Amino acid sequence: MDILHNLILGFSTALTPENLFYCFAGVLLGTFIGVLPGLGPTATIAMLLPITYYLSPTASLIMLAGIYYGSQYGGSTTAILMNLPGEVSSSVTAIDGYQLARKGKAGTALAIAAIGSFIAGTFATFVIALAAMPLSDIALSFGSAEYFSLILLGIVISTTLAHGSMVRGMAMILTGMLFGLVGTDPETGMFRFTFGMIELSDGVETVAVALGIFGLSEILRNLEQNASTGAITTAKITSLMPSREDLKKSAGPIMRGSVLGAVMGVLPGGGSILSAFSSYALEKKLSRHPEQFGHGAIEGVAAPESANNAGAQTSFIPMLTLGIPPNALMALMAGALMIQGITPGPNVVYQQPELFWGLIASMWIGNAMLVILNLPLVGLWVSLLKIPYSIMLPAIVVFSTLGVYTVNNSGFDLYTLLFFGLAGYLFRRFDCEVAPFLIGFVLSGLLETHFRRALSFSSGNLDTFITHPISAGILAVAALVILLVAMPSVRKTREVAFADSED
Repeated sequence: MDILHNLILGFSTALTPENLFYCFAGVLLGTFIGVLPGLGPTATIAMLLPITYYLSPTASLIMLAGIYYGSQYGGSTTAILMNLPGEVSSSVTAIDGYQLARKGKAGTALAIAAIGSFIAGTFATFVIALAAMPLSDIALSFGSAEYFSLILLGIVISTTLAHGSMVRGMAMILTGMLFGLVGTDPETGMFRFTFGMIELSDGVETVAVALGIFGLSEILRNLEQNASTGAITTAKITSLMPSREDLKKSAGPIMRGSVLGAVMGVLPGGGSILSAFSSYALEKKLSRHPEQFGHGAIEGVAAPESANNAGAQTSFIPMLTLGIPPNALMALMAGALMIQGITPGPNVVYQQPELFWGLIASMWIGNAMLVILNLPLVGLWVSLLKIPYSIMLPAIVVFSTLGVYTVNNSGFDLYTLLFFGLAGYLFRRFDCEVAPFLIGFVLSGLLETHFRRALSFSSGNLDTFITHPISAGILAVAALVILLVAMPSVRKTREVAFADSED
């Protein structure tokens, strides 16, 4: 009954005119971003963080969430019609989706992708509603030692599941943490790492860091690559109505993809990308005709599209209930909450019930909006690809600088934006993933606070992290993860998986 009452509260919050508008705006913009290659939801959400200063916490989180899971829908459209994935996770959909389009079944592939995404999104939202309260209750029983160990585990898993070298991933985490420590020491009140600049006394501005490391660096990379959509051949769309046989073939993959995506979305570093690739591999192994995969198997569209949407939505669980963002996008969401003076974690469920349950209810509403938006407007999304980057990129730069400046009306923040934009560009040039940097930057304050608090309670005794059974267990899991990934067989499998994801 508690869940029923909470859902009633959630829908009463989500169905207000303001929140409905921002839900619609989020999923519409998310679809737009998903269709356009080279921008992505991370950079978009980073650019929109300044707007959240002027919105209510609930409205801002509903809009940002809509952008995230809406981009998963949009990415499949161009992946199927043009073999041009708008999102990395949609590159799996393109394998069989584009082959179906070449056979004149583009409408069927689009319809199955939309149906699978809607079912998976609905299922994932149901999982969030069921898991939220138990996880929050468990987290409320944690002390500082347990929280420190839990955050450390999240950092370890994020590093091991990140693309590229583990050593580089850990270096990026530590670099982000160093920048996160800039400002005023919370215990002594002394300035640290400010180099005499009073503007850094409150720390490095999160919005400027996020926008620079993702948005501006992505623009610089696109300019370097002379990004252009070029001449694109679009598959013809005949009927959007799948046959009974297609629905029958897709039912199992949609169910399995939804479950697999929901589970993997909770894991740090998992999210939509690994969910999509894992579900595709699973369906190929289970299929009686694996030779059809890669040549237009409808299961190859249904499974990854279901998995990436489920994974995108369940990745909210650790951020909202434990206060630990599992990926860079969730770190931005956590930053949006902190901007509003709300600390992500178990207290959000109890102290901000309208925000928490309103967000969950908005996901159901947003998924329904996306089905209505995506299929009738396919032609519009395709025509957006004709916008040249020479127009789009300068507009993004102007919007970014205005957004960063208006946060604090500070010119210094523009220098911060430029610095981290160049830093992000250099990181990418040297094949260092920037997502661990942002995760380290956001989590550094929490990690330091719980570490120092645990030592204060134990009179400086480091044994406190081992003598507490839950903390010791979490640290043991973290050590086990490191040992497993260090094994040659696991490391080889990991390298192959990420090599495939970048093809």
